[in-house]
Amino acid sequence: MAQALPLNHRSPYLETRYRVIRLIRNFFHQRLYLEVETPVRSPAIIPEAHIDPVFAENQFLMASPELYMKQLLVRGYPKIFQICRCFRKNERGDLHLPELTLLEWYGTGHTYFDLMDQCQALVRYVARGLGMDERLSYQGMTLDLAQPFDRMTVHKAFEAFAQKSCDQALADGSFNETMGFDVEPCLGTERPLFLMDYPVSLASLAALHPTDPSLAQRCEFYMAGIELANGFSELTDARTQRRRFEKENQIRTSQGRQALPLPEAFLSQLDALPECAGIALGVDRLVMLFADAASIDQVVAFTPEAC
Repeated sequence: MAQALPLNHRSPYLETRYRVIRLIRNFFHQRLYLEVETPVRSPAIIPEAHIDPVFAENQFLMASPELYMKQLLVRGYPKIFQICRCFRKNERGDLHLPELTLLEWYGTGHTYFDLMDQCQALVRYVARGLGMDERLSYQGMTLDLAQPFDRMTVHKAFEAFAQKSCDQALADGSFNETMGFDVEPCLGTERPLFLMDYPVSLASLAALHPTDPSLAQRCEFYMAGIELANGFSELTDARTQRRRFEKENQIRTSQGRQALPLPEAFLSQLDALPECAGIALGVDRLVMLFADAASIDQVVAFTPEAC
């Protein structure tokens, strides 16, 4: 983490942050997305094995606006986006904040292929709006934004960068460790990259791959070895979703974590969800890249320790 700044310090990164967020809004407004706001607190959140919730007056602070945004799709809003604050307990580091700014968007009739196209267009739009050419310099790396962004399956990434296969890492419980130390630092170092087609066990809310039921239509977006976004073609089957949530809770309890209540209001509407896709992108990390900032602390007005 970066050191505490003096009280009279004025960071140039906050101006870049303002410009990036303004450009994000312009991008979606021009494409006729409706900007929405959803509750910050809820009686239930998505049960995830590796994300611990934050409580506020016997409710959960949302780790993502996903559950509420999908309910808006059910109501008939076809294209929506949101820039909001989200909360993740005990997440702190050069790339992590317990209170973060998230961009999330959804489109009816879209798939994860559309999300990848949209994400590429968004990054290029922001770069142009900041007066950059078709290259982005970050911490000694130069990323080519002019060529189509790379796409690689999870299994291919393990073959290329890890000492074991994806299946071996899943079997011995080392998938996350291998991803974090061996695979992720190699992703998107020459031009941005989408990692796609995750094993279905690692994609709780994603639809199955159309030709391989062992995989899910999930993608993650990387630039300069940094994960920026996670998206997928959405699962629309309530029974399957309930089983996946229950499995996440089983993993939580096996790790000594508390099982979380299931989001029944969301599950009761899921069968009415149209075919769609959605993605969440970390705004703080995106600003880091465009500001060439080494730490996430540099691109927020107040760190948790300064509050």
